[in-house]
Amino acid sequence: MNKGILGIHHITAMSGIAQENIDFYVGVLGLRLVKKTVNFDAPDVYHFYYGDTVGNPGTILTFFPFGEGPRGRSGAGQATVTSFSIRPESIAFWIQRLQDHGLSVSGPQARSHDRQVITFYDPDGLALELVAHQGAEKRPGWQDGPVPSEHAIRGFYSVTIKVKNHVLTSALLKDVMGFRLIEQNGCRFRYEVGEGGPGTMIDVISQEDAAYGRQSIGTIHHIAWRVANEEELVWWQQKLLNVGLHATEVKDRNYFKSVYFREPGGVLFELATDPPGFAIDESVENLGSSLKLPEWLEPTRSNLEAQLPPISVPKIRG
Repeated sequence: MNKGILGIHHITAMSGIAQENIDFYVGVLGLRLVKKTVNFDAPDVYHFYYGDTVGNPGTILTFFPFGEGPRGRSGAGQATVTSFSIRPESIAFWIQRLQDHGLSVSGPQARSHDRQVITFYDPDGLALELVAHQGAEKRPGWQDGPVPSEHAIRGFYSVTIKVKNHVLTSALLKDVMGFRLIEQNGCRFRYEVGEGGPGTMIDVISQEDAAYGRQSIGTIHHIAWRVANEEELVWWQQKLLNVGLHATEVKDRNYFKSVYFREPGGVLFELATDPPGFAIDESVENLGSSLKLPEWLEPTRSNLEAQLPPISVPKIRG
């Protein structure tokens, strides 16, 4: 048993109107809707999973679309920025595409010697980055989406969290979870885990005077980190308990099993297994095409389908 954390599994955020969320993440960013299900803890709310062609761990951004409601506030105790990988040759394409869809774009801005970063916000105010770097082409994006395959997003690059003081957060990352400090720039500390590289990194911003975030629409709910299987998940659960963290019971999320806990700065972390993946209840060709429910919710399907807003998925290459 390896017992190592492999990188980012998925990132989950809260959004507003379901159709607007799909239109943006599929129609504009060109991510594939790989699973359309519901929030298992609040089944009258959708749970959308976006990713690459097959929904590989390390590519999955998920949303709970709550409809009309108050906007949250990004701040301390939260994950604040989701960063994706693109090829350096795609920078001009993405700036033009985002501007053509009415978005305000910042950058490209140099970050270290080999990275260029484009910053923008989704319709609910969620901060996003496209990080152009060499080697991005090693991970394919969605080949059949509305973005030409050569410019497709190639999974996560990193995720950023903000805390008031990084010391305890950094100790957890390094001494418990096996992360390595690879870069520091002022109050920004970059760590990586596993084999390193895109999809394994977290930036910790330490800002003592930062206001605490308020979780609602337009904010990130949690970051999930990859573990190989359920046996390793249980091992990690016990390790977290042994160091005094309040790890939850193992939860069955159908497409992975997971454990939740809060790191010392207040950010909600999850450990999630790679298997069984998103093709257990529909073929790869049909991923995201129908509403999938866990077995225990099937008796309520007709009621849920009546409550959930109708949605459609854009399929036109643009």
